[in-house]
Amino acid sequence: MLDADTFRKVFGTFPTPVAIVTALGDDGDPSGFTCNAFSAVSVAPPLLLVCVSKGSRTLPAMLSSGAFAVNFLAHRGQDAARTFAGKAARKFDDVVWHGGLAGVPVLTEAAVAYAGCTLVQTVEAGDHLLVIGRVEEGEIFPGAAALYQQGEFGVWEPGPRLAVQQH
Repeated sequence: MLDADTFRKVFGTFPTPVAIVTALGDDGDPSGFTCNAFSAVSVAPPLLLVCVSKGSRTLPAMLSSGAFAVNFLAHRGQDAARTFAGKAARKFDDVVWHGGLAGVPVLTEAAVAYAGCTLVQTVEAGDHLLVIGRVEEGEIFPGAAALYQQGEFGVWEPGPRLAVQQH
């Protein structure tokens, strides 16, 4: 079986989008974590999934409230991504946000878009849960999306053909 270090290196070789998943705890305190394991699941109904470590401090808030947001990071959101990847208790102190669906934090200044979700299902997968949410609301913000590869952030820029089509 592949060791954990090699597993991380293998998956670090290709660029991935980055998101910050947020939720509100029963006490009303916001929580969140940086995530690069998320995907659209279905258009009808609109579903997405995020992979959440069973040890995540945000997971209990997601499960108890039944709501969460996936904030798709903008390149300008790198500092927020680093903050939310850590274990700091007060991650929201230097981040602009407003309450979206069920008050869940939406990171308007750090994101290019967000999806506000209600919890539909969880599936156990090793040391993580696949959390499936129904997308109830969303919004797009200006900016270029962040990408992450081998410990570094980059920016996605459309090629000439895509740039022409985005009018």
